[in-house]
Amino acid sequence: MPQGSPLRDQNLQPARFIVAQSQDAKEALGQCTPYNFIVKASVVFVCCADLTAISKREKRMGELLEAGVFDGVDVNFDAASPYASAVMESEAAKAYLSTNVAIAVEHIVLKAVDLGLGSCWLGRFDRDKLKEYLKLDESIYPIVLLPVGHPDQTPKARPRFDLDKLVLKTI
Repeated sequence: MPQGSPLRDQNLQPARFIVAQSQDAKEALGQCTPYNFIVKASVVFVCCADLTAISKREKRMGELLEAGVFDGVDVNFDAASPYASAVMESEAAKAYLSTNVAIAVEHIVLKAVDLGLGSCWLGRFDRDKLKEYLKLDESIYPIVLLPVGHPDQTPKARPRFDLDKLVLKTI
């Protein structure tokens, strides 16, 4: 595949998870966030991004091409494409990987709902304290804490913006 292909960042699967089931682990995680209910969850997923995934994207893309996953896909692999980027700056890479983790997290949330369970995205936590407790390598970047369990309440739906506020324009 040509250098700079617009698809070279696909399917990196950077999501990494730590599953906290013991009460001691949940209580320790509870010390990293102001949301005290985390300790009552059946399980807490610490959802992280493997920051080294970006450096492995060319190898990964080669594996995908070899497996034939793009056979029959109408795509322009022209390296001169204005959509191609040979280098992704650090913050952009972190944002890209975080988005991929968010997709995986939302799949967990949807499955939990399917099983009659509740969950809550927790983005407000002390990342440094969490990394220290879990002894995480610098290449593992915690994105969100996700407590999952049987809900003990049915909260009111939060007000949502009207569609005309969300859609900037239709072209």
